[in-house]
Amino acid sequence: MARASLIDLIAKAAGRKIVCIGDVMLDRFVYGDVSRISPEAPVPIMRRTREASMPGGAGNVARNLASLGLHTALIGVVGDDAEGRELASLLGKLPNVEADLIAMRGRPTTLKTRFVAGSQQLLRVDAEEVAGIGQDVESELVSAIHQVAAEASLIILSDYAKGAMSDGVIKAALDAGKAFDIPVIADPKGRDFSRYGAVDLIKPNGHELAHAFGMPTETDQEAAAALEAAARALPARAVVVTRAAKGMSFISKEGEVTHKAGKAREVYDVSGAGDTSIAALALGLAGGGTLGQAVDLAIAASGIAVGKSGTATVSADELRGALEMGLDHGGVSHIPLETALSQISIWRDAGLTVGFTNGCFDILHPGHLKVLEEAKSRCGRLVVGLNSDASVKRLKGPTRPVNDAESRARVLSGLTAVDAVVVFDEDTPAALIEALQPDLLVKGGDYTLDTIVGADVVLARGGTVHIVPTLDGQSTTAAIARAKANTHE
Repeated sequence: MARASLIDLIAKAAGRKIVCIGDVMLDRFVYGDVSRISPEAPVPIMRRTREASMPGGAGNVARNLASLGLHTALIGVVGDDAEGRELASLLGKLPNVEADLIAMRGRPTTLKTRFVAGSQQLLRVDAEEVAGIGQDVESELVSAIHQVAAEASLIILSDYAKGAMSDGVIKAALDAGKAFDIPVIADPKGRDFSRYGAVDLIKPNGHELAHAFGMPTETDQEAAAALEAAARALPARAVVVTRAAKGMSFISKEGEVTHKAGKAREVYDVSGAGDTSIAALALGLAGGGTLGQAVDLAIAASGIAVGKSGTATVSADELRGALEMGLDHGGVSHIPLETALSQISIWRDAGLTVGFTNGCFDILHPGHLKVLEEAKSRCGRLVVGLNSDASVKRLKGPTRPVNDAESRARVLSGLTAVDAVVVFDEDTPAALIEALQPDLLVKGGDYTLDTIVGADVVLARGGTVHIVPTLDGQSTTAAIARAKANTHE
């Protein structure tokens, strides 16, 4: 997979119009602190500190589409109530989103309220009515679809099984797709996937696919068998299954199954990750990409989303940065300083702290791992400064490095503790630290604050410096010496 071609797709899709049809809801997050258990029952007492509300369901798909640089026409149903008006107001403030929400009397807007303490979700309370929308409302939705589809590049059916995705609505979307020669993709619910008809792509998650066909999807072999069963049974032209940490698998119209794994990432919150992946699939297809390229974009985008709190979106800049750094498949070597600076800015905007450590990392050993893992435990994202080959040679002698910078960077980037690798050519990382301005500087060894290069820069901006003690007998020099001794025995 060429990352450059995926980055091109983001640019090609920018400004394209996507029609998103489905169940719109309001997501509300109540945040607080827990310090004791209730004397009335064995439950935590949460002291509420703040609230946040945002569009959920198909509304969150629209948010993600807009964040990825697409123009979105959102069509859905809300109740004629305060929550419906709040939802309409929130959507009205989003750039590049035009919401056509039909307010139904006597039916509440779906409201999902999550109670969160620290990074732990304690409880979710749903207020909703799951029922058919009726013929009159269906006719309004159908009319709205026909009005906006002519200028669209793709149609998304975002079904949350709340009633908006009626058979008539699905038929209208398929008719519009055929009339205007644009793809229709579906994020399904329930066991009967055939009701979505001949969509160009249907995207269940692993649990939904297993439930619909009564087949496990845990392993690649199981997922492949379930996809093949789905392809035989469904009129859909392609089936893509999202498999959480295992990545995504898909079967094309030719019947070939492909598995794509993402880089292992720290998962903070999975709320809305499915909405992010369907939006990124739409981005890839709207940009003219292949199914495989669209899946690559979806893996990269959802990997970013699960590292955020709440029903999060992913921006085009974040996705572009992740692709430039190779975070989609863990195949990164090293990135230019300009890319690192851009990504650090995005991380900081998301409220993440940035850590930094550096070294030659010529032969990775347990001492290195201890430093990297401890560094990552103290920050949101970790950047590693890596001495270039010329720098290592000057510092360590003419026989070093044993492994070139590309190889060393690839090994480092495969570690879950490492979020970015930047190669520097100087003997010390002073200039790199000055440019990156990290919040945390970590060094392994017998250092003091006044002997750590860059400590003054980090401390001056209010950051922290942490020293990780050396593990006895663990060094690259010692490893090379042991290897030579074994060779001569």
